[in-house]
Amino acid sequence: MKYAACLLGMFLLFSCTEEKQERKPNIIFILADDLGYGDLGCYGQKQILTPFLDQMAKEGILFTNHYAGSTVCAPSRSALITGKHTGQTRVRGNAKVPLLAEDTTVAELMKQAGYVTGMFGKWGLGEVTSTGQPNDQGFDEFVGYLSQVRAHNAYPEWIWQNKDTVKLDNVVKYVTETYAAGIGGIATEKNTHTQNIFTAKAIEFIEAKKDSAFFLYVPYTLPHANNEARHFDAIGMETPKLLGYDTIASWNDTEKAFASAVTCLDSDVGKILSKLKELNLNENTLVIFTSDNGPHHEGGHDDKFFNSSGLLRGTKRDVYDGGFREPFIARWPGKIQPGTTSDHTSAFWDFMPTACELAGVKPPSDINGKSYLNALLGKPQEKHDYLYWEFYEQGGKQAVRLDQWKGVRLGVQANPDAPIELYDVVADPGETNNVADQNPEVVRRINGIMVEAHVFSPDFNFEFENKAVQ
Repeated sequence: MKYAACLLGMFLLFSCTEEKQERKPNIIFILADDLGYGDLGCYGQKQILTPFLDQMAKEGILFTNHYAGSTVCAPSRSALITGKHTGQTRVRGNAKVPLLAEDTTVAELMKQAGYVTGMFGKWGLGEVTSTGQPNDQGFDEFVGYLSQVRAHNAYPEWIWQNKDTVKLDNVVKYVTETYAAGIGGIATEKNTHTQNIFTAKAIEFIEAKKDSAFFLYVPYTLPHANNEARHFDAIGMETPKLLGYDTIASWNDTEKAFASAVTCLDSDVGKILSKLKELNLNENTLVIFTSDNGPHHEGGHDDKFFNSSGLLRGTKRDVYDGGFREPFIARWPGKIQPGTTSDHTSAFWDFMPTACELAGVKPPSDINGKSYLNALLGKPQEKHDYLYWEFYEQGGKQAVRLDQWKGVRLGVQANPDAPIELYDVVADPGETNNVADQNPEVVRRINGIMVEAHVFSPDFNFEFENKAVQ
């Protein structure tokens, strides 16, 4: 009898151990909105305190050469979700173009691998009547904004919960200007900031799914300007007390509120990490934090006030590195070596194959991404041949990262053969010295990449392409 009990105990122990070993890791991807390369303490910020993200970097890995999908919101998120750069992804600009049913998203692949999926925040890739809304693109649960324009209002009258609306306790006044802009009116009573909803829903999701493998996407709206009010909103926080700087008294209200937004973002990341620790999910959860594009100068904010781009040139809507080279921090206790830094060159479209590798599912063959899992784990990492971006505003722009070289072409709408600027962004991260004349062969290679990487889109095309069709 004792022998049988012993065998049963060994079997149960083996079964539990096997189950523990086979459980797939949870994946949490937290996305800031318009956060610059220099806005975090661990990336050189001297005035705004970001203790939780700084601690996350100490407990994990910090990338110095990670790029967003684009220099504005929607195409950047499209690149993240589809694994394709802006020369091939469906949504290449901030127009109302949705993902289609045939587009494969990282959330759909996670579901195929047995994950439960949740998204709380700003989507921007399809309205509720389109094929692009989150519940039709792989997310089991969604709460937030569908339209990136409507997300400019931090105190809306209502938000989406899956395919239904949920009324909030904000009182909103509708006027012609806000109605035409699509932002849902001006809040005259600001009771609930959506940031608080998204964090609460993320924590609720983690608690509810703690016994399952889950993929959680949290695309926050901070520190984007609250254009509904035409200035930043301090979210009811005591900014000077939180930041602890005597000089804060000399800041104007807009800059105080921007600092408050960054501090709030940092604090909410801390709440998510704390919940993982509380539920003993730390060692089975990869958490990634980054931003969708570089810093802005909207709502009265001066991006130079806090040196938000750091050493980089440019801001949001630029294809210089300040427009889309972003903070990137990853934390996975027991797997990622604490306090490490990687100069591996990566981009948003690499997330899909990374998540697929972790989940044990094969990514589509037509994506542009390469898994950066080895870089996270400190192992030899396969490199990209190049990274490519295109942007349709402000005359049309293209950019290529090729080893240490960065090629920039402006005025593409009218002239596909406009001159290419060339920078060595390793030696010259501020892209101050155009060395195109000294490196004609590199320029030639980058020109070839710009031609090769761009695939015609009926929704997003350059003027010279339209003329060719006519």
